[in-house]
Amino acid sequence: MIKFFLMVNKQGQTRLSRYYEHVEINKRTMLETEVIKNCLSRSKDECSFIEYKDFKLVYRQYAALFIVVGIDQTENEMAVYELIHNFVEVLDKYFSRVSELDVSFSVSEIRL
Repeated sequence: MIKFFLMVNKQGQTRLSRYYEHVEINKRTMLETEVIKNCLSRSKDECSFIEYKDFKLVYRQYAALFIVVGIDQTENEMAVYELIHNFVEVLDKYFSRVSELDVSFSVSEIRL
């Protein structure tokens, strides 16, 4: 099961966040900070799956954006990795060459 979905830029600023389980607002900030730090600190040669607390992180980088999905232990990492890619392809078709600005200003039109 997907717990959360984040889009983050290289500076560590969250551009989009969507939670599928209740997380208190103050805990969201701490969680996002730690998750972003873990993903941004990894090199491109390292695996895109991270064991983190009681769940897994699956992330993928597209230009200046990182897409991070938090999943439970039973979820298939490769399926989520492919889901991220398909999501970006849909955004790319919708916006025709999606960029960080498109995500910042227009993603509210797309319901996750």
